[in-house]
Amino acid sequence: MLLIQKVSKRYSLYNRPADRLWEALPVFGRKRHTDFWALRDITLEVPKGQFLALVGPNGSGKSTLLQIVSGILQPTHGRVVSQGRIAALLELGAGFNPEFSGRENVLLNSEILGVPRNQMIDALPRIEAFAGVGEFIDRPVKEYSSGMYVRLAFATAIHVDPELLIVDEALAVGDAVFAARCVRKFEELKERGVTVLFVSHDLGLVKRLADRAVLMLHGKVEADGRPAEIVNRYVGLVHEWQNREVGTGEKVALGESFRHGDRTSEILQVTLENESREPVRSVESGTDLRVRVRARFSQPSDDPMVGILVRNRLGIDVFGTNTKVEGRKLGSFRAGDELDITFRFPCVLTQQDYTLTVATQHPDGKSQDWRDDVLSFAVTDERATAGLASLPVAVEWEKRPAV
Repeated sequence: MLLIQKVSKRYSLYNRPADRLWEALPVFGRKRHTDFWALRDITLEVPKGQFLALVGPNGSGKSTLLQIVSGILQPTHGRVVSQGRIAALLELGAGFNPEFSGRENVLLNSEILGVPRNQMIDALPRIEAFAGVGEFIDRPVKEYSSGMYVRLAFATAIHVDPELLIVDEALAVGDAVFAARCVRKFEELKERGVTVLFVSHDLGLVKRLADRAVLMLHGKVEADGRPAEIVNRYVGLVHEWQNREVGTGEKVALGESFRHGDRTSEILQVTLENESREPVRSVESGTDLRVRVRARFSQPSDDPMVGILVRNRLGIDVFGTNTKVEGRKLGSFRAGDELDITFRFPCVLTQQDYTLTVATQHPDGKSQDWRDDVLSFAVTDERATAGLASLPVAVEWEKRPAV
């Protein structure tokens, strides 16, 4: 279990290096710095085996919190209580001696974490296989590429059998094969009951892996809940920021959880229909699906866009399109005009639950009215196919008798 109780972190900012000295002198001991609070009163309880993702813009305090949990930084106020061995992968290059070989660095890290050497020697073949650095395992790590470096660092961290694994955006430099390997490893760690604290800007990965997500903003916890809900809030916040003038310095508070935009137009109704144009909440895979959107404009708008986005039950984007992508210009609208538009496409989704997000937008992509997960629907299928798409398949075969 991990317990973070009222943790705050303050930094003293000086205009000039000499101000530190002047402030320390008894005669000139007046305050010459300003206080910057990177974290303020962070309280989180993470049960054993939970995968917790931290999301938020740069500068929101995510990395600072991970460094405090790892023991690298001491909090100004509050405390952190954890049980068991902690393995942290906070930044590329941390913890490895560039002059040592990969093998030597693996053994050195095991000593630091208190893992018996014979246990780590037994794990070395698995670490080498996971990292995939080949013969470079016996070369100095200063000769590694960034991808090789992070692969070896991650492989080392997960093979010391930690009770708490902390990862801070360190997988961003990995290739697609390594990323898929890491995802499978994360799922294995979850099954083993390892607690994971994870920071990532890959929101799809957050939705797929996390059991819980926390949105951080200005050094505080702004929202805490289901990953899909928290990611939607964060995306809505980003859209609100983009709609404001750059350089105003104004802090933006969260608005509605699942709706944002400047309301140039307002989505009045969203209907899911079958081939007979009847409203449905369940559709059979392989049939045509119709999404009907009705909106009213409160201000004039030239060539607006309407878009739809289908997500699965984990919040992963499955399919999205809009009128611009489809080459449909909608023309000009005056205040009071209404738009009734229908998207029709074959439903080739596998049998599971989905949500539908709908948006009206300006030509530059800024939101007029964005409604996240406005309705949910289920897809049924007689075939027990895997994945997200239930594609029509033709199978050709022949039997060749033994000669």
